[in-house]
Amino acid sequence: MRVDIITCQPGLLSGPFSHSIVKRAIEKQQVAIHIHDLRSHGLGKHAQIDDYAYGGGAGMVLMVEPIVRCIEALQAARNYDKIIYMAPDGEKLTQSMANRLSLDQNLMLLCGHYKGVDERIREHFITHEVSIGEYVISGGELAAAIVVDAVVRLIPGVLSDASSALNDSFQDGLLEPPIYTRPASFRDLTVPTVLFTGNAQQIDEWKLTQSIARTRARAPHLLKIDEEEG
Repeated sequence: MRVDIITCQPGLLSGPFSHSIVKRAIEKQQVAIHIHDLRSHGLGKHAQIDDYAYGGGAGMVLMVEPIVRCIEALQAARNYDKIIYMAPDGEKLTQSMANRLSLDQNLMLLCGHYKGVDERIREHFITHEVSIGEYVISGGELAAAIVVDAVVRLIPGVLSDASSALNDSFQDGLLEPPIYTRPASFRDLTVPTVLFTGNAQQIDEWKLTQSIARTRARAPHLLKIDEEEG
């Protein structure tokens, strides 16, 4: 997979991709992540990329021309499955969406900043808009990093244990059950005895019961979705 990220703040993305799973995936050439500084496509001697909004209002807006220049330069080299704009009013990122995106070969992510981007970009150049939640952060860079992390870990071979991603919360519409490790007893806090039985069926039944209970308590909307689909 190749991911191209367009941003006016490339420094915000250097850290998230330099550690842990994404770093290993890059080193193993399972994913290539390219960060493009929008200012390299800016206008005039000052490489301008933003301007005031027509009609007034506080804050600056990323201009249409620099973004189009960058998008078209990337498209000249390859075809993209999706061109995604990170937007607080976009479709909310879910595990199901991450699963679908992990099947793509080439993704382009556009990070907004300031008050966002000229609407003509959203109307004519963006294929998908994605939000990480109903709140506003300073720019789309951290949101893009979250999308990349959620997607890359699903690429076959990225995780050493292939079943790990399949057992994550949300994969089957349920939250993960409680998990424990050694010691079995700590300050009179003990691990459920069923986990020591060695009986795989009993353990699986316990995990499912715990998953359903946790989902009902913490994310009941997931159970409602399953009921509606069923």
